Amino acid sequence: MKMKIKTWLWQAPLGLVLLGAGLSMAIDAGTCKAYGQPWFWYGSFALVVFNTGLCVFGGAVIKRVKDEMKK
Repeated sequence: MKMKIKTWLWQAPLGLVLLGAGLSMAIDAGTCKAYGQPWFWYGSFALVVFNTGLCVFGGAVIKRVKDEMKK
């Protein structure tokens, strides 16, 4: 019997990894700014990664709730 992997089972961890990575990058960009190093593009990319993580994790939560409501 082949088990179908639910979408939220891989989306939730991926979203959390992206959230953590984006937050770490944003903190690093802030450190670069404090030391007078270039930070703008790195910080902007960090925010994109962080917000992508929020969207992916939020999508996983929505899918999980919909799956539970079907039962």
